[in-house]
Amino acid sequence: SRFGGDLSRSTLAASVVRVGHAVQPLINLLRDRLLEADVIHGDETVVQVLKEAGRTAQAKSYLWAQTTDSGPPIRLFSYTPGRGTSHAQALYEGIKPGAVLMSDGYEVYNGLAAAHGVIHLGCWAHARRKFYDIHAVQPTPITTYVLAQIGELYNIEAGIRGSPPERRREVRLQFSKPIVEALHRWFNEQFSSLSRKSVTAEAIGYAMNQWQALVRYLDDGRIEIDNNAAERALRTVALGRKNYLFLGSDAGGERAATMYSLLGTVKLNGMNPETYLRHVLSVIADYPVNRVDDLLPWNVSL
Repeated sequence: SRFGGDLSRSTLAASVVRVGHAVQPLINLLRDRLLEADVIHGDETVVQVLKEAGRTAQAKSYLWAQTTDSGPPIRLFSYTPGRGTSHAQALYEGIKPGAVLMSDGYEVYNGLAAAHGVIHLGCWAHARRKFYDIHAVQPTPITTYVLAQIGELYNIEAGIRGSPPERRREVRLQFSKPIVEALHRWFNEQFSSLSRKSVTAEAIGYAMNQWQALVRYLDDGRIEIDNNAAERALRTVALGRKNYLFLGSDAGGERAATMYSLLGTVKLNGMNPETYLRHVLSVIADYPVNRVDDLLPWNVSL
């Protein structure tokens, strides 16, 4: 309604469709720029879609978030009717070889890294969460110790946030690496004495299985300790999901991804989404095709 008074649901839906078609060239450019980035954060979340031909209403669909700030800040969303390897591969097709991809432990991301020649990083926030969930129910000496050690890693990060990459790497190797190496030895010792079916063994097993991906951040000051950038992007989806509950169709999912992408990137670049969208929609129809990148958020002055 902020774009022109009270709208009926059908009128609003038609408006979203028109906006989606109009800004698609910008979404294509955002994807190109994101895949050129040195560091990309990726994550995904479930969305419910009403029944489509050949699919039940209970079938899981997904919105994937990809975000980067190594270069112009970009927040890109994509909709897929599943979560398998083929869906993920398509989203990262064209990623720059040697780029860094940070994600959770979902095995598809390991395959992506291998297929596209990129470096896969694990997320310490995900590893920590396994122990935190146990600790919240029943604290144990193991969960207390692990949370304290990971807390030290985050304290170190807080002290070097915003520092040049080489400084971050230097501090991590001097102070974080000994903590990480000691924690790895301690995990091995504890794991041998635990029942393999216990939740604590599962938490340790997750960290150990992800270990090479988890420790790579130590040697590269460009990258973060966790995947919180992608998780922050998905909070917008979680908030919207509480309001609209479900998407009407696969096409609706794609339009939602378009709007989340454009408005999320605009906000990351410190601009007012409404002001930006009004400007773009007023000029894009007649804008020269070879100059559409002038309308990307970081190139627009309003």
